[in-house]
Amino acid sequence: MTTTSDQSPATLPDRDRTSAPRDEDVRLDVEAVSELLLGRWPEWRRQARERAGDPQFHKDESLTPAEHRERVLAQMRVMVEGGNKLSWLAFPERMGGLDQPGANLACFSELVAADPSLQIKSGVQWGLFSAAILHLGTPEQQDRLLPDAMDLTVPGAFAMTETGHGSDVAAIGTTATYDPETQEFVIDTPFRGAWKDYLGNAALHATAATVFAQLITNGVNHGVHCFYVPIRDPKTQEFLPGVGGEDDGLKGGLRGIDNGRLHFSGVRVPREDLLARYGSVAPDGTYSSPIESPGRRFFTMLGSLVQGRVSLDGSAVNAAKIGLAIAVKYAAERRQFAGAGAEETVLLDYATHRRRLFPAIAEAYAGHFANERLLDLFDDVFSGEHDTPERREDLETTAAALKSTSTRFALDTLQECREACGGAGFLTENRITSLHADLDVYATFEGDNTVLQQLVARRLVADYGREVKGATKTPAGMARFVVERATGAALDRTGLRRVSQAIADVGDPRRAAGHLRDPETQRELLADRVATMVEDVAMALRPAQKAEPAKAARIVDENQVALVEAAKAHADLLRWEAFTTALTEIKDPGTRRIMTWVRDVFGLTVIERNMAWYLLNGRLSDQRARTVTAYVDRLLRRLRPHAVDLVDGFGYGQEHLRAKISSGAEAERQSEARAYYAAQRASGAAPVSEKALRKSSR
Repeated sequence: MTTTSDQSPATLPDRDRTSAPRDEDVRLDVEAVSELLLGRWPEWRRQARERAGDPQFHKDESLTPAEHRERVLAQMRVMVEGGNKLSWLAFPERMGGLDQPGANLACFSELVAADPSLQIKSGVQWGLFSAAILHLGTPEQQDRLLPDAMDLTVPGAFAMTETGHGSDVAAIGTTATYDPETQEFVIDTPFRGAWKDYLGNAALHATAATVFAQLITNGVNHGVHCFYVPIRDPKTQEFLPGVGGEDDGLKGGLRGIDNGRLHFSGVRVPREDLLARYGSVAPDGTYSSPIESPGRRFFTMLGSLVQGRVSLDGSAVNAAKIGLAIAVKYAAERRQFAGAGAEETVLLDYATHRRRLFPAIAEAYAGHFANERLLDLFDDVFSGEHDTPERREDLETTAAALKSTSTRFALDTLQECREACGGAGFLTENRITSLHADLDVYATFEGDNTVLQQLVARRLVADYGREVKGATKTPAGMARFVVERATGAALDRTGLRRVSQAIADVGDPRRAAGHLRDPETQRELLADRVATMVEDVAMALRPAQKAEPAKAARIVDENQVALVEAAKAHADLLRWEAFTTALTEIKDPGTRRIMTWVRDVFGLTVIERNMAWYLLNGRLSDQRARTVTAYVDRLLRRLRPHAVDLVDGFGYGQEHLRAKISSGAEAERQSEARAYYAAQRASGAAPVSEKALRKSSR
C-alpha cells in the first residue's frame, strides 16, 4: 500500500524537506503517464492505437446506414489482409494466431477511437462467433470451422439473445432436438419470443451463426448448448431452407452494424456441428459431458465467453477518456464572462467546470487501472497459466462488476462533457453526441448492468456465508463472531466512531483533511462500506433459505436494491485499489504527487456521493463529513494547472479525438478576439459602455 505525497515540505520527514518541490512547482510527466497506461502489452497496444488513428478506419458521419454497414465490412477485410495478426491475437498459433488473449482485448478496446461500429462488428466476428467455436468446440471443430471465420470467408452471427430472453440465457426457447435416424439436430424457434434478436451481422452479412438452443435427446432436455448453423447461401446471400429473418431497422447508435433477427423451422444440423467441448451426443442419442452438474456446465460454457464483458469495460473507459480530452481541451481555451479584469474567464477557472470534469478524469484513470488488473486476470485464465475454477469465478465476478460500472460511467461522462461544451458539444463534428449514441447499448448488451450487479452481489453474499460458516464451526469461533458483530453494531448505533473522530480532529478542519487524504483511511471507509452492506443484505436474505418459494422470492425482491448497491460499492473499492497499486509504479516524484491527488479525488468523491450512508451508519463525524467536500474542492484547484496534461496522459492524439474544438481552433478564435479588443483600446477607438458613462457622470 502506497502512502500519499500530498504534504507540504514543512510536514515531510527531514530527509525529504530539501528535495520536495512545492505544489505549484510540480509537473506531470505526460509521456511517462501515457507509457504507464499502455500496460502489460505496450507494443501491441501502440499498434492498435496507430490503427485507430488511421483515417481508413475512421467513422464517416456523412454515410447512410446502408453505406456505413458496407464500409465497416470493408474495413474488417482490410484488418485481416495479408494475415494481419492484430485481429487474431487470441487464436491458437497452429491457426495463425499468437495465443495472447489479454493482449487481444487490450488492442480491441482501442478500436473504439476509430468507430464503435467497427469495434463491435469486429467483436461479433472474432470475439463472439469465432470465440464460440474456439472455446466451445473440440480441436477437430476448431480446425474445421475456425480458419474461414478468422479470415472473414464466413462472416458470422452470435445467436444467443432472444426477443423474449436477454440476460436469462438459461430460459431461451429455441430447441435443438436430436434425430438418431439421421444423426442430426433439428433446430426450431417454436414461438415469436424465441426468435434470435439484436444479432450483429444477422440482417445482411452473416452466412453462418453459432446458435444457442436447448439440447433435447431421448426426451431429456440437457440445457443450453451451442451449434454451428449455416444460415445463408454465400453466393446469393439468400437464407437457406428453414431459416428466416429480418433487419432490426434503425437504432439509436451503432448504425454501421447490420443487427437483425433470425428464426428457424426444422433446420437440420449434423451431429458433428454441436460444439462439443462441454457436451456431446453419441450416434444413438446418448448424451455425455465432462461436467456432471447441469448448472455448473451451463455457467462454464457461458464463462468461456466472458471476454465480451472484459472488452466492453476497457472500451467504455476509453470512450470516456476521449470525451474528457475533447471537453477539457476546449474548456482550457474557451472564455466566457468577464472576470475582475477586462478579459473573459477561461472555463476551467470556474469551480463548477472543474467539478463537472475533474472528478470524471480521476474516475477514468481509476477505471483504466482496474481494467488492466482485469486483463491480467483474464490472461491468466485464458492463457491456461492459472486456469482454476476459483480464478474463473473471480474473473466472471470482476468482469461483471467493472463492465456494469464503466459503461454507466462512460454514458454519464459523455453527457456531462457534451453539456460542458455547450452548443459546440452538440455538433456531430465534435464527436461527443455520436460517441454517446454508439455507447448507449453498452449498458445492456453482454449482460444488463442491473442484472450483472445482482450477480456480483450474490457472489459477495455467498463468500460472506462461507466465511461465517468457517468462523463459527466451533463454540469459541461462534462466540468471537457474535462479540465482534455486537461490538461493531454498538459503536455505530451509539455514534462512538463519530465521537472518536471529533475528538481526534478537535474541530480543526486541517486535521480532518489530514485523515481523509491518508490512503489507509480512504481504504477503510470504502472497504467498510462494502463489508457492512454485504453483511446486512446477507443477514436479511438468510430467512429465504428455509422459507416457502413464494416467501423466499418476496425476501429476495425486498433486498434487490440493496444487492445492487453493495455491488456498486465493491466496484468502487476495486477501482480505488487498482489506482493505488498503480501509484507505486510511478518513479517521478512530481508526477506521483499529482497522480496521488487524482487518486484522492476519486476516493473522496466516491465517499462524498455516498455521504448519507456514512453519516447514517456512524462512519464519519460531522466535521469530517463537512471536510470531504472542502478538501475535494481544494484538490481540484491544485489540479487545475495540470488538467490538459492529465487528459494528454490518456495517450490520444488529434487523430483519435477528431473534434474541431479540441484542435486548437478555439484558441485561435480567442486570440483573434482578444487582439481585436486590445487594438481598439490601444487606439482609443473602443466605444464607451453606457454603464461606465453613467458611473463617470455621477
